[in-house]
Amino acid sequence: MSAPDLSVEIAGLRLQNPVMSASGTFGYGLEYAPYLDLTGVGAIVTKAVTLEPRDGNPPPRMRETPAGVLNAIGLQNPGAQAFLAEKLPELRGYGVPVIVNVSGRTVEESAELARILSVDGIAALEVNISCPNVENEGMHFGVDCDLTADLTAAVVSVTELPVIVKLSPNVTDIVSIALAAQEAGAHALSLINTLLGMSIDVDRRRPHLGNITGGLSGPAIRPVAVRMVWQVAQAVRVPLIGMGGIMNARDAIEFMLAGASAVAVGSANLVEPTSMQRVINGLSEYCRAHGIERITDLVGALEID
Repeated sequence: MSAPDLSVEIAGLRLQNPVMSASGTFGYGLEYAPYLDLTGVGAIVTKAVTLEPRDGNPPPRMRETPAGVLNAIGLQNPGAQAFLAEKLPELRGYGVPVIVNVSGRTVEESAELARILSVDGIAALEVNISCPNVENEGMHFGVDCDLTADLTAAVVSVTELPVIVKLSPNVTDIVSIALAAQEAGAHALSLINTLLGMSIDVDRRRPHLGNITGGLSGPAIRPVAVRMVWQVAQAVRVPLIGMGGIMNARDAIEFMLAGASAVAVGSANLVEPTSMQRVINGLSEYCRAHGIERITDLVGALEID
């Protein structure tokens, strides 16, 4: 058969293939240019950008686990204006959609970020709702339907770019959060962000991370992520981007069968910087082997007796 069609559409964006980077594991994309042909990926999703520069959390910031990694980076970044001046001009040259992950401390700050970043060269915004809302006693936006809706609506109101809301798994009912984001205007949903975890040095009797807790990513969380994608896919109309422990093409296909229209590769980039290309190649090989002409035929194709 001829080469399978790997192209997909997410929130009005046409991607040459469904494989993008997961925010926080790929820097701004430019760091991977010496190892990976960035022109071949579906999209580049940047690490979080905040309104003002942030130094991040105190070290140690990362801790390897038996099947993944804990991180507590703390959104270290140079701020929105520095990103626009120093990172975006080079990113534009790769000819693939650039999706910027944004993180605000308040609804108003998130909206201001969206307004500032609504410029040529940015294809969409991915809104991080896993951060504490300083106006609501530190409650994380993503654990409350009303806060999720308020934040989503505020961002959508100030930009013409597609708005992708990244969901936290640290909730009792991710479907209700997903529906709140959709009804507030989200054009797509990313799931899942990291699971809250902790690691202790039993000899020192102290946490391994300077922040005490951190976000768990990697293969350990994939079954949880696939389950959440499947649950949300049954309830929403907007497209989903699945992520969480994707190490190879078969992992990515799990997410697509569960209902994801695209996938994001995260921790695998830290292990092998060419992981995204390996996943893309593997998807093509899988389609050939199974006589699949269009990758979109896999989306939501899970069979349950």
